[in-house]
Amino acid sequence: MKQSRPLTITGGNTVTPSGVTKATIRLVDGLIDAVGPDVAAQEGDEVLDASGKLVAPGLVDFGVFAVDKPAFHFGGITRAALMPDQSPPLDYPSRVAYVAKSGKPDLWVHPLAAATRGLEGVELAEIAMMRDAGARGVATGRRWIADSGVMLRLLQYAAMLDLVVVAHPEDGGLAGEAAATAGEIATRLGLPSAPSEAETLALARDIALAEMSGARVHFRQVTTQAGFDLIRAVKGRGVKVTCGITPAHFMLSDLATADFRTFTRLSPPLRCEADRQAARAAIGDGTVDVIASGHDPRGPEDKRLPFADAAPGMAGAETLLAMVLNLVREEVIDMRRAFDLLAATPAALLGVPAGVLEAGREADVAVIEPDAPWFVDRTKMEATADNTPFDRQGVQGRVRALIKGGVQVEI
Repeated sequence: MKQSRPLTITGGNTVTPSGVTKATIRLVDGLIDAVGPDVAAQEGDEVLDASGKLVAPGLVDFGVFAVDKPAFHFGGITRAALMPDQSPPLDYPSRVAYVAKSGKPDLWVHPLAAATRGLEGVELAEIAMMRDAGARGVATGRRWIADSGVMLRLLQYAAMLDLVVVAHPEDGGLAGEAAATAGEIATRLGLPSAPSEAETLALARDIALAEMSGARVHFRQVTTQAGFDLIRAVKGRGVKVTCGITPAHFMLSDLATADFRTFTRLSPPLRCEADRQAARAAIGDGTVDVIASGHDPRGPEDKRLPFADAAPGMAGAETLLAMVLNLVREEVIDMRRAFDLLAATPAALLGVPAGVLEAGREADVAVIEPDAPWFVDRTKMEATADNTPFDRQGVQGRVRALIKGGVQVEI
């Protein structure tokens, strides 16, 4: 599926690196040809009128656990970085190559290679060969690598290959099989819990190793006040670390687990209200670099269990955009910053020419009605499973048109 004729999007409020401006955008041969107030449709162009709507980059969802194309399209996602925690894991070049070709042409999947064989944290996988097969980064998966020597070798190797390392910052020795964060709520509910310091300890070690190796490290989810403080401090020293978060951790606290609803069973577990407020502050001051959906749909066989036995994870692709637009409405961030978090920075981490509306980039565009109200109803979700913690919640922001490589995608 290639773009057959130029497409010009007119009348929209366009999100550019300098802010939101009234501009026209022209897409030619799968690339952005021009953006600006003086750009005009030419003879033979297809024209899309975006008056009253927001024209933004297609979202780049960094760190999903399943490829769920209808859900991604609903949420305005045109590219997704797939975690290596698959069955079998992405620890061989052939598996990476297969994933890198999947989804095209209307969704590009960028595989993250498994850091170690079988994601067991013991023996490094063939990272260079997987990079050549299409891997855009290397990830430790759902778990922390406990052996500091293995982690250092991984970071040194990745630095030589100029690949970003996506790390899970949670000390497994402390976290164990905990279903909740230690504190009043976990005690009242009688849930197996772990201290939030499991995150802080893992971050501290991996930050030290990142500084030693010079590697680029992205902590996929940082969720605690102490964790954000560490990230702020190390960024001030110029260490090449970035961090992300998912909407559940800035929208919900551990109070949401009070009714034992397993859709709120997440990894890392929901934190206390003070940490949730710290997350919002970290998004606002630039400490957080990426907001991702953490899309991990789980069926009833994983969720219809006692809370402590249920698998962690949530279907997040369809609600990602709406939750971030909520931050804009509450003036935590502005619209330009929202799409830095959702598109520009994830694209830069992956090294792909997308995520920004400027000439020469891939023509991945979302036309959004930012104030359109809708109701999250898990029974009507496009995802393969409906385990959203935002069920029955009213939200605003709907994608009205999605363009991938200059071609409109059905949503």
